[in-house]
Amino acid sequence: MLRVEGLTKTFGKVVALKDVDFDVGYSEVVGLLGDNGAGKSTLVKVLMGVCPPDKGEIYFIGKKTIFHSPEEARASGIEVVYQGSNLIETMSSWRNFFVGKEETRNFGFLKFLDVSSMRKKTLGNLEKVKITMKSADENVNILSGGERQSVAISRALYFGAKLLILDEPTTALSVKETEKVLGLIETVKTMGFSVIFITHNIYHVFNVADRFEILDRGVKICSLLKENTTPERIMEIIRRGRLDE
Repeated sequence: MLRVEGLTKTFGKVVALKDVDFDVGYSEVVGLLGDNGAGKSTLVKVLMGVCPPDKGEIYFIGKKTIFHSPEEARASGIEVVYQGSNLIETMSSWRNFFVGKEETRNFGFLKFLDVSSMRKKTLGNLEKVKITMKSADENVNILSGGERQSVAISRALYFGAKLLILDEPTTALSVKETEKVLGLIETVKTMGFSVIFITHNIYHVFNVADRFEILDRGVKICSLLKENTTPERIMEIIRRGRLDE
């Protein structure tokens, strides 16, 4: 689905990415790992069109492309769900689900929000990812962390995302809520979507990822298949900043 070749990005004298190769297959979960300053955030910013690469090529669904804004990336099917879950806490779930893309119906020359339809579709799309809510009118600020992530992810999929980039989706969640989010990622994968999972918690990502891409100070150290490694080995590679011998 996504292929990056020789991606390089510098900020003055700081080399944030250097000749990075990176790819994500269809219906695949890839763990993007590395310590602080490894280049994970810069890679995401380049993919989302926040900043252009200095060198390198990006292919998405078979087409060579460089996005010039997050809007272009989203329109093509790439969406980021950040740790804060991209939601407005003082608004209801259905309003968050359709914010900026509200549905309307016509009465003569007038247009009114189709609240009933948006409520129904919000709950229906959450059910598709195995999340049940009592009401779409519940404000986001009373939802659990896992439920907030579910609303943000379900919204992204409904509006055309093919590749989800999840930035620390399990940070500050309870054990139960973490299990919900990890289960949601597995469900998303079975539905045919792909995921880039960015996290510092190796054990969380190890439960759901198929492959791990490890960066250190802007350089890709290695790519590891899940069946060929362990969480402990991954942590040791990140700690050393090189592939273990």
